[in-house]
Amino acid sequence: MSDPTLKVQLSNGLTVHLKEIHTAPLISHWIWYRVGSRDEPAGLTGVSHWVEHMQFKGTPRYPATVLDRAISREGGMWNAFTYLDWTTYFETLPADKISLALELEADRMVNSLFDPEEVESERTVILAEREGHENEPLFRLGEAVQTASFRVHPYRHEIIGDKEDLRRMTRDDLYRHYRTYYNPNNALIAMAGDFEAEAMLQRLQELYAPLSAVPLPERVAAACVEPPPQGEQQLEVTGPGQTTYIQISYRSPAAAHPDFATFTIIDSLLTGPSSLNMFGGGGISNKTSRLYRALVDRELAVSVGGSLQATLDPFLYDTIITVHPQRTPQETLAAYDAQIRRLQEEWVSSDEIARAIKQARALFAYGSENITNQAFWLGYAEMFASYDWFTGYLENLSRVTPDEIMRVAQTAFLAQNRVVGVYLPDRSDGGGKEP
Repeated sequence: MSDPTLKVQLSNGLTVHLKEIHTAPLISHWIWYRVGSRDEPAGLTGVSHWVEHMQFKGTPRYPATVLDRAISREGGMWNAFTYLDWTTYFETLPADKISLALELEADRMVNSLFDPEEVESERTVILAEREGHENEPLFRLGEAVQTASFRVHPYRHEIIGDKEDLRRMTRDDLYRHYRTYYNPNNALIAMAGDFEAEAMLQRLQELYAPLSAVPLPERVAAACVEPPPQGEQQLEVTGPGQTTYIQISYRSPAAAHPDFATFTIIDSLLTGPSSLNMFGGGGISNKTSRLYRALVDRELAVSVGGSLQATLDPFLYDTIITVHPQRTPQETLAAYDAQIRRLQEEWVSSDEIARAIKQARALFAYGSENITNQAFWLGYAEMFASYDWFTGYLENLSRVTPDEIMRVAQTAFLAQNRVVGVYLPDRSDGGGKEP
């Protein structure tokens, strides 16, 4: 997968990555900031996500009441996402209307208002969002497992933040975070669509060259040396609902690590492939996966799924199992463990590897096909590696061998490297949503 792109860094440190696609009169524009929950100190968890919300509250030039109507009026869509390692904003518009997105993002890089009344209003919104999540069994379980999986690294916190931090955070805390990280030397603009690259680069230089670089602080995560796991942890979470869940989380490698491709194939073998495109992509049935056949087909589970995420630092490979109502968590976990031992002790056939690679390739293709997705990948891959990681992804998958699968299974998928969480329902409704 090798497509010509133009990548330039301006004198103030802003990176611009452009890809011409002339198949439709559309342009997708993304601006990525290298700041996420991994950059949040104790007491300020959730600040990155809250700042993202405040970016939609307006600037003197673009008041909040104008923004959404302006994008919709021009036939476009826009949104934003905050993650562990980054925050991003995007607009996809007709090609002749893209100036609105360019000028809007250049303006709110430096001129967002953070009006105190809007801050308090958004505090209410985010706390309500957080409390809504707490009614969800899988959020409760996932938060407990994630916290137990890391001792010091800020990956231990949910992106939305801890409730007490959200209650105490001030307008000055938010604005300080904004001014610290929303700067050209901490940003990347990625664009794909119907434009001429050199002309677009000139326009971006006009908008951003006047902005000055700002020294960045030492990253919170850089000062946190996460020790290796010291043994299996098991935990139980109770709460509303009718359904029992299991989450098994092993430490996974950073996306740039050579073993990430092998983890991807193991994920595809065990549960069906995970979509790395967090913005959007197609789905692949997991009914041929080992855990589906061993757990769902044998009525030990109602469903099973895996999650492998591309991150800057080592994170987690999760398997989430919905336990069959006629089975115990212990029975289901025993069957899961049997499949892990099989992976560690038996060679995987070339045919099964080929099928796993084919499924992972197909899901990757679904998440890379349209203009918005291609612009997404131009920036996303740079947040944890480089665009070469994206263009070389399929080739790296094709190189995974049975030897590598067994080696990773025997060294990474050890009980001492995992946290096992069980959600036990109290059989009340409690407002929780069941899948």
